[in-house]
Amino acid sequence: MLAAEQIEGVEATRTGLFPDLMWLVPLLPALSFLVILFFGKRFPDKGHGVGILAIGIAFFLSLAGFIDLITGAETVEKHWVWFELETLELTFGMNYDFLTGLMFVVVTFISLLVQIYSTGYMLDDERYTWFYAALSLFTASMLLLVTADNLIMMLVGWEGVGLCSYFLIGHYWEEKPNSSAAIKAFITTRVGDVGFMFGIFALFILAGTFNITEINHLAEEGEIAGAGLTIAALLLFCGAIGKSAQFPLHVWLPDAMAGPTPVSALIHAATMVVAGIYLVARLFPVFEFASGGVPLEVVGVIAAITMLIAAFLALIQDDIKRVLAYSTISQLAYMFAGLAVGVFTAGMFHLLTHAVFKALLFLGAGSVIHAVHSNNMSDMGGLRKYMPATFRTYIIGSLALAGIFPLAGFFSKDEIIGGALRAGIDGTRATAWIVFGSALITAFITALYSARMCIKTFWGEYRGHGHPHESPGSMTSPLWVLGGLTLVVGFLGFPVIGVFKYWIFAEGEVAHGFEPLYNVVLPVITVGGALIAFFLAYKWFYRNEWRFDFRKTSFGWMYGFAERKYYLDDLYLGGIVKPIQYPLAAAAYWANQHVIDGIVDGTARGTVGAASGTYRADQGVVDFGVNGAAGLTNFSGGLLRYIQSGNVQRYAAVLFASVAVFVAVFAFA
Repeated sequence: MLAAEQIEGVEATRTGLFPDLMWLVPLLPALSFLVILFFGKRFPDKGHGVGILAIGIAFFLSLAGFIDLITGAETVEKHWVWFELETLELTFGMNYDFLTGLMFVVVTFISLLVQIYSTGYMLDDERYTWFYAALSLFTASMLLLVTADNLIMMLVGWEGVGLCSYFLIGHYWEEKPNSSAAIKAFITTRVGDVGFMFGIFALFILAGTFNITEINHLAEEGEIAGAGLTIAALLLFCGAIGKSAQFPLHVWLPDAMAGPTPVSALIHAATMVVAGIYLVARLFPVFEFASGGVPLEVVGVIAAITMLIAAFLALIQDDIKRVLAYSTISQLAYMFAGLAVGVFTAGMFHLLTHAVFKALLFLGAGSVIHAVHSNNMSDMGGLRKYMPATFRTYIIGSLALAGIFPLAGFFSKDEIIGGALRAGIDGTRATAWIVFGSALITAFITALYSARMCIKTFWGEYRGHGHPHESPGSMTSPLWVLGGLTLVVGFLGFPVIGVFKYWIFAEGEVAHGFEPLYNVVLPVITVGGALIAFFLAYKWFYRNEWRFDFRKTSFGWMYGFAERKYYLDDLYLGGIVKPIQYPLAAAAYWANQHVIDGIVDGTARGTVGAASGTYRADQGVVDFGVNGAAGLTNFSGGLLRYIQSGNVQRYAAVLFASVAVFVAVFAFA
């Protein structure tokens, strides 16, 4: 990574006040978690004030620290010894540079708005205090992950966000689908995490250290290279595939919509799913210099596949949150694609813009769900008349998602598509043309499903029950803030006046000036494609001029294939889960019952079982093994109680009888 002082024309010799205070940023939400957990129910507000105050201070520090960095302050890297072995020193440290600073701002800002929004959305929830405690821990874990200076500390934050997502996705655990969704998310991401952990061990074997800066330096200098580094990078990417819901481990994210909608906004915009993007960005030299960038080619192919298949799935969903979930999977693939084709800054810029407009869309969806008490767009319609604030802000977010100029998504998405085109023309990435074609098609489909979502939700006549109403100010205020930012944040990447490209650089990346092909022709193509998609959506979903059933056309098999989510869930359930669940799990249960616990047929041993206290008449069994040991202890204790009677005369009689026995034994021996 290059700091600002390494960019021509920028000199950084000032040591800023705020970067030295960045260790407080993850600490504050961690402390608020403890305070809310132990004392939250004693507060009049049930603890949300503590969480909002802590994350508000953390956001102020993050913003001030980032401003310090971009105005010339030096980056900060500090560490303290955690523990030492003979050949290993493991540290607990902080690495605060431009990438960390950006992530701090994104995570704390979105988390702050989500917590404010939740005061209205979760008002009557029976686990309100626990919800806010878990939100604080979720944020703290993500902040720990992005500031970690070594891979072990990063792993702690990595697993922390996974655990918190399990808690929050399964918040309404009383309903089986919700608890199942939490388990699915936890286990699916753990599959990727196995690769991540092996990648950490592989890098340690190669580099002899867990320190991320040292590992990146060794990779850049070629001191660690070859097949070993390539394997390590691919193993790390397995973790990114799981966490950031990329093909083929993307299946958990749509089901994760079972959690409360504010949680969905936090997961999709600022925590959990962007962890994989951050991992590849933070260890970018490892991916770039391993076998001539082969891992990046793999990243590009996976991204190209993921963005396209997820966009198609978003087009056929009826659940508004699932539309947005598949949209997130697709947009995360854009970020990976940016990294893969060498436009590091564009990928991270898209992370920023996506965080803003996707948080807006999820919170807007929550506002709609709060009003109509349904996730299904078939139960909505005409809501623009009842919910003007939600409608206006949601349209802004949808236009940004579709990539319409001059909203946030336009600039970052086109930078990535342009980067893929440039890499293809220059021949710097073998998979660049695949990424470019997939990104163009995905941009068109994105505009189509965005328009469909808005038409089905806000136009036509209301199709649900009851009387929808606008959400309270605690919910609409964050929508207006995010809507306003969506209108302006894209200009940070404007090709002429934008300054974002000068804040974050990957080594070897070149800041291009104004070029007609990339700054005029390509945007005209992408925006024109989006406008055509809007026109098709208007004809198809609003005017209903094209009424046909895809299932009855020659493309019916494709629709059915997509409707079954490409049969991946069926494959995992039938090929992995059920074989484990029935033969293996059933065998383990039998061994536990009959070998470890030792339950056997007790019909012929009922007397022994009853005497030992382990016979269960309702089951006709007697326990040996673990339960048998407990029963034997109970039985022997029952015998001893006859001896320990508390009768002094009996004790004396036993004593004299015992003495007589010993005398007789020794006399005749």
